[in-house]
Amino acid sequence: MNKLTKPLYYADYLNLDLLLNAQMPESGKYGQEAHDEMLFIVTHQTYELWFKQILHELMSVLELFSATPLDERRLHIIAVRLDRIVRIQLVINQQIGILETMTPLDFLDFRNVLIPASGFQSRQFREIELRLGLSHHLSNVSFGRFNPEDAAYLERIAEEPSLFEQVEAWLSRTPFLESEGYSFWNSYRRAVDRMLDSDAEIIRTNPLLSEKEKQQQIAEHESTRQSFASLFDHQLYEQYRQQGRVQLSHKATLAALFIQLYRDAPLLQLPFRVLTRLMDIDEQLTHWRSSHALMVQRMLGTKIGTGGSSGHDYLKATISAKRIFNDLFNLSTYLIPRSLLPDLPESLLRDLGFYRDRH
Repeated sequence: MNKLTKPLYYADYLNLDLLLNAQMPESGKYGQEAHDEMLFIVTHQTYELWFKQILHELMSVLELFSATPLDERRLHIIAVRLDRIVRIQLVINQQIGILETMTPLDFLDFRNVLIPASGFQSRQFREIELRLGLSHHLSNVSFGRFNPEDAAYLERIAEEPSLFEQVEAWLSRTPFLESEGYSFWNSYRRAVDRMLDSDAEIIRTNPLLSEKEKQQQIAEHESTRQSFASLFDHQLYEQYRQQGRVQLSHKATLAALFIQLYRDAPLLQLPFRVLTRLMDIDEQLTHWRSSHALMVQRMLGTKIGTGGSSGHDYLKATISAKRIFNDLFNLSTYLIPRSLLPDLPESLLRDLGFYRDRH
């Protein structure tokens, strides 16, 4: 790097004149300025700055994931940048607490001058959702709340490969599941059957359960057995997928489960970390939506929001529908105790990096 000849000052580098003069409360145009409108503006501008940084990290992750094959060095960088996104989300979620120092009456001092502006019109937040893969899960993606330019931009983003799709493709390429003379899933299925049979026997012989309670638990146990069955039956899994019960492909789900089961293997530690960070991001997004819905209820009760939505009820209804990596959370359904995990062949142990001399 060449030596700089012109001094660079802090305020110039951060463009503080522009940044600190970007807060222009609307309420002052109609009378006395509402004191808490400044807090409202600064908080939401801060959100947008953090959204910009999240997109910066996310675009880098998408580019890294596009490589085939994906080597360990890229996977490490992906994990680090996903972790940074999670840290930013934690900060964003804490900011809601600052906004909640504003009372409902304080908000009413300037609420009407905001119409029809709404947080639903945050193009950056919507882009984050699309880049992560939300459009993959929703059959009817609408951008009607945005101006035509933003709507057109988001429609283009929705057509681009998302992180969900790239992760699914990466998992589908995972080796180790089948090799000559060995099928992991046959061994795993036998271990699952032993576990489920043992669980059923415990229910039947439990002296603390009434006959009615036993029948109820046996029915629930059969439901669990049916969930496991979908792992070993591709057609059944595809039926679940068409019904919207799962989103990942069958092969990607099997690969993600293998990574979860053998997470301690050196070669699988980074993939496990990446999958964990994806769940963390989804969890923090859900937490943000939930906290935001509660804040809206606190501020508006059952009133219509400034953007014309039904406020709290609308936000609450969208929380569960906007989970992106829900399949990764549900992998816990298929975990079995380490003591029951099938022994892997020595050739596979060597490939995974934790081969030990057993002589």
